[in-house]
Amino acid sequence: MSPPNGSPSPAAAQTDALLAGGVDILNTGTGNLLLLWDRTRGGVKGIVATSAQPMTLISRDPNIKSIKDFGPADKITVPTVKVSTQAIVLQIAAAEAFGADQWSKLDANTVQLGHPDAYAALSNPKHEVHNHFSIPPFTFLELKNVPGAHVVLSSPDVMGGPLSQAQFFTTTKFADANPKIIQAVRDATKEAQDLIRSDTRQAVEIYKEITGDKTSVEELLDLLKEPGMMEWNLEPQGTMKFAAHLYRTGTLKTQPKAWTDYYLPVAHDLKGN
Repeated sequence: MSPPNGSPSPAAAQTDALLAGGVDILNTGTGNLLLLWDRTRGGVKGIVATSAQPMTLISRDPNIKSIKDFGPADKITVPTVKVSTQAIVLQIAAAEAFGADQWSKLDANTVQLGHPDAYAALSNPKHEVHNHFSIPPFTFLELKNVPGAHVVLSSPDVMGGPLSQAQFFTTTKFADANPKIIQAVRDATKEAQDLIRSDTRQAVEIYKEITGDKTSVEELLDLLKEPGMMEWNLEPQGTMKFAAHLYRTGTLKTQPKAWTDYYLPVAHDLKGN
C-alpha cells in the first residue's frame, strides 16, 4: 500500500536506491535489512546497529486497551504496511494474542503514514486514525498532548527485550571494495554512542542544532531518562526472534542460523542476538 499521495514510502525509496547504486549506505529498520539480505541472497548486510529505543502502540480510543480490542474498522498507522519494523512487531503480537496461525489478523487494520503525519492525525479529533505504532519522540508528544492517548503495547513487551529498530547496512559489493569506509562507519557510530552516554547534554545540543527541534534541552534530557531511551548500541538486539517470525510466515525464504549471517564481519565480535 502506498501513502495517500501514491508515492513510495521513504524506506522503500531508500532500499530501491541502495539496490540501484544510487546510495551506498542506509540507516533504517531491521525488517528492511532482513528482507534485502534475503532478496539479494546475502548481497546486503548490516554494518552495526545504532539504536533500540522502544516502539509503542498508542491509541486515543478509550475502548482500545489491549491488542484484542481492535475491531475491523480500527486503523493503525505504521511507516510501511507489512514490512516495517512496527508492522512486523504487530504481527508477532497478534500471533501471541490470537494464536500462531493468526499472525496476520491485524494486517488489514494497518495504514501507511510517516510518524509526523501520524502524530498530526492522532492530534486531530476528527481524523479517522485513532492509533499509531509510534517511536520517540512522537510517543512522548502523543502521550503528553493528545487527549486520551494511552499505551496499548510496547515492543519490549512483545520481543522480550530491546529490538534494534535502526542500523547501518550496505551491499557486500560496496563493503568489499571499501573496507576503510565500513570500519569508519563502525568507529563513528561508537564515538557518537559513547558521547550520548558520557555527555548527554552535549549530544542533545548537537541534535537540536542539526534538526532544528524547538524542544528544550531540559525536556529532551528528561525524555532520555525514560525506560529504554538509552539503548544506543552497536550490537543487534532482538533481531533473531524477528527473523524467525519472518521465516515462519514465509516472508523470508532463507532462515538465518545466526545474526552474523546478515551482518558484515566488522560486527562479528559483538554480542548480538
